[in-house]
Amino acid sequence: MDKFRVLMNLVQKRQTTLGFGLIPLLTAGAEHVFSNFAFKCPCSEWSFLYGTVFLLVPAVALLILGYMLSNKTWKLFTGLCLNKAKLFRFKSMCGCLVVFLQITMAVMLAPVSWIAIALLNGVYFECIMTGSNFTHLKSYLCHGRSDSCQIDLHKLPCDKTAANRDAILTTIHALSQVVGGLVIASIMLSSLLLTCVARCNSPVSYLQIKFWKAYSQKESNFFDSYATEHAEKLAERNIKSFFEMRTPESQASPPRYAWEQISRFYKFKTMDKYYSTVHKYVETCKNPENPIRVLPTKSGDISNPAALDFVDESTIML
Repeated sequence: MDKFRVLMNLVQKRQTTLGFGLIPLLTAGAEHVFSNFAFKCPCSEWSFLYGTVFLLVPAVALLILGYMLSNKTWKLFTGLCLNKAKLFRFKSMCGCLVVFLQITMAVMLAPVSWIAIALLNGVYFECIMTGSNFTHLKSYLCHGRSDSCQIDLHKLPCDKTAANRDAILTTIHALSQVVGGLVIASIMLSSLLLTCVARCNSPVSYLQIKFWKAYSQKESNFFDSYATEHAEKLAERNIKSFFEMRTPESQASPPRYAWEQISRFYKFKTMDKYYSTVHKYVETCKNPENPIRVLPTKSGDISNPAALDFVDESTIML
């Protein structure tokens, strides 16, 4: 898991050049291994179920893995059950749904790539089609052929001596590749339309979005670095105090309320000059030691989801 996270972090940092290339490439490699070494069509009444499982279950697994590796997923769900007053408000529920849909669109690249590549390969689809019990499908594949064709259709992937085998399997492969091509075209068209809609409704200009993305990346890098350094110093202080049996030195840390504020989703408003919850917090909080008295909670409500984080998001957010 850690090695996969490091790899995905690399993809995120180079998302312009690698975001839409590396994940499909890795998915294609995994599909090639599965189809050549793990997949063996049983050529029986189990063929339909067996082929469907190999086509869809890895895609579902990749989707779940994408949710697990997304920071936005845990940012959305952490503490959500304890905030029931806001959770059961219609506006808050709509906000949660919007954020969840944004996360889903961001992590769909790998599972959709698996399905598209598997369809272009045609091995799984071949097993599914020959093992199906749909009368109309069998009639279509065996049209103009002997009566035994429909009965022995499930044996074709394994029986290389069967009559009309090459013609039927060629038809199935062609159909599979057509479906795979349509999946790829529909996903690309959907991505283009969603990006166009998001850009048309963007409250800021193209160059400001580029600046925002650069700022967000730098802020994330600095936060990770400083958080690690601060945690290391705090841990060292506590351990030294424990073993040396003396009162620890004073070391300031943000209060729990401050952590809650910067962990919320932030929606950019045209009248704001802030680019993140951290930026807004440090600019508006006049009393860092007791921020709850001066920083209102309404501005960080979960019903106000991130507006532009999804505009150019091409990788899993880790």
